[in-house]
Amino acid sequence: MPKKKKVKLLAKSFVTHDVKRFIVEKPEEYRFTPGQATMVAIDKKGLRGEDRPFTFTSLNKDEVLEFIIKGYYDHEGTTKAMHNLDPGEELLIGNPWGAINYDGEGVFIAGGAGITPFIAILRDLKERGEIGNNRLIFSNKKEEDIILQKELEDIFSENPDNLILTLTEEKNNRYENELVDKEFLKSRIEDFSQKFYVCGPPKMVEDIVGYLKELGADPSGITLEE
Repeated sequence: MPKKKKVKLLAKSFVTHDVKRFIVEKPEEYRFTPGQATMVAIDKKGLRGEDRPFTFTSLNKDEVLEFIIKGYYDHEGTTKAMHNLDPGEELLIGNPWGAINYDGEGVFIAGGAGITPFIAILRDLKERGEIGNNRLIFSNKKEEDIILQKELEDIFSENPDNLILTLTEEKNNRYENELVDKEFLKSRIEDFSQKFYVCGPPKMVEDIVGYLKELGADPSGITLEE
């Protein structure tokens, strides 16, 4: 097994009420593809073996690594411990691996923190002027849960209708207020022969993949997080 690299946490800040941005040292010659992830552990006794997968939200050209991580405070675990770290403390990171790879224009469908694999992909496309007709359907419980809303609106600023934000536990006329179910997809997507990228809670992903297949999507054109 490749040796993990020791890196310092440089800074952290809130993105939403329960999601934080972590800025971490970047090892020399460390490269990854937008959408990839790595295993991260905290370099403390009892936590070094408790590594978890986190997706890079930074780009290769950046001099640091960025992770956007939701904290689950209701139980002891790596994300809660991560949220309690102070700048200067150390992490152990592995090599980049799989996760979601961009394979051409299509529809991104995300639930909550499932947006994270898409952030680097969308930032990369925006930077290269290749957002094109990509679309994002992003489901959250409440407005306060929407990760990087302003940045997403900027990414889709040339085609604002290609960003669909929906809330499932709060009525708010600035957004859609529906679950992403079969009827939702059918009413908002005309072409099911295109590519789909899906990430979110396991049950949501399972349901959406089922709906997409029922609506005629090619299973080989549906990309999921590995």
